[in-house]
Amino acid sequence: MRRPAFYSRSPRTLPPAAEPAAGSPADAAAVPEADTVQATAPAPRARWQPGRRAFALLTVTCIAIAAGGAYWAPRHGAKALTQKDIDAAVLRTLQTATLPSPAAKAADIVRPSVVRVVGYGPEKTTPEAKTQKRGRNMAKGKPPEAPADGGTPGEVERGVGTGVVIVDKGVILTNLHVVAGAEKIKVTFADGLEAVAVITGVQPENDLAVLQAQKIPDDLIPAVMRSTADLRSGDAVAAVGFPFGIGPSVSSGVVSGLKRSFRSPEGKQELGNLIQFDAAANPGNSGGPLINMDGEVLGIVTAILNPTQQRTFIGIGFAVPIENAASAAGSPPF
Repeated sequence: MRRPAFYSRSPRTLPPAAEPAAGSPADAAAVPEADTVQATAPAPRARWQPGRRAFALLTVTCIAIAAGGAYWAPRHGAKALTQKDIDAAVLRTLQTATLPSPAAKAADIVRPSVVRVVGYGPEKTTPEAKTQKRGRNMAKGKPPEAPADGGTPGEVERGVGTGVVIVDKGVILTNLHVVAGAEKIKVTFADGLEAVAVITGVQPENDLAVLQAQKIPDDLIPAVMRSTADLRSGDAVAAVGFPFGIGPSVSSGVVSGLKRSFRSPEGKQELGNLIQFDAAANPGNSGGPLINMDGEVLGIVTAILNPTQQRTFIGIGFAVPIENAASAAGSPPF
């Protein structure tokens, strides 16, 4: 901010040449005694003096000119804005400025709360595990059948998923199938901090697990949870996670239906009261948040419907409502 100019309060002084020296003969001749002046001549008229009076007069003149200009400018200079002018300016801004999409803004809000979850242990040989392994290898630019990466000697990365922080002390929600059977679990926070996590609670009927990170960032931000009581088919949603380990990735869509049921491909488990959505999800999105356009968590992505063994997205995904998910952590939010 520009500071206003400051002006000195001391009076201006005349240059030495403009005043005769004090006590000079010229002074004595020019200034008669007081009683002589009163008796012989009328009082002298005020003389124009340079210095303080000139400066004061100049200041008053400038103020008067400025005030007159301010008074007349709106009437004769500037054009009054109309609603048409305002609409044209807004339209021009919309045409020239790139605004973020609602999904982009929502993802920015929840991203600090999203974590990458990796389970380490003996490598699985199921068709689903092999598909996920090929996807992770291809995402890393490796041959599809390359050996799995290990965190440390003897550790094999057997599965990658997503989690969301719901308490700033490092409490994380994810899917049970992401961490089940893992000998060690590691989570990577949004700032890059990697920490070991342990399972502190499970809810098998909803395929949910609660993790506690052993180390957390200083400024960890938990996600905001939102009740699904007023959720409707057609509402915009986004899924944030690490499909095949790539991410954090964002996909957007809408709620396709409510209170859906899903049976696992092996037929071992059936989940109910699910949110159906069409935002793209793939292996690795499991455990990640399904959010609204305010960045609030509506549910935990848990499954995709696929009649084949390829385990790729065909347009139907399912999420556990956040009411059920939060209750797994022992703190129902609504």
